[in-house]
Amino acid sequence: MAIQQLRGRQGEDIAAQYLLERGYRVLERNWRSHHREIDLIATRDGQVVFVEVKCRSPRSWTEPWEAVGKAKQRRLIAAAHAYVMQHHLDGEVRFDIISVILGDPVQLDHMEYAFYPLLR
Repeated sequence: MAIQQLRGRQGEDIAAQYLLERGYRVLERNWRSHHREIDLIATRDGQVVFVEVKCRSPRSWTEPWEAVGKAKQRRLIAAAHAYVMQHHLDGEVRFDIISVILGDPVQLDHMEYAFYPLLR
């Protein structure tokens, strides 16, 4: 496995543990719909939360969340729609971003309601 993939998996492990410690129930990890993927799908207080995890080393020039542009948001929204339809969900959903910087100590930033489904 490439270093970047290992770093991504480590970031997802940290993010999943963070959510569990805050009362979320993690339903899925790396859920796929065709070529689209959602890193974490969790629930808390009746809300389904679709989480994009971005992980960087401390030497990165950009913040991890900056990598979630409009195209990535559209792909996440499409995958979330597929998940909702497949599981016959009817309720509130939201899109969060968890940024993880793998330093000593690890830095984590949880952006709730990071973006909303876009209209054309």
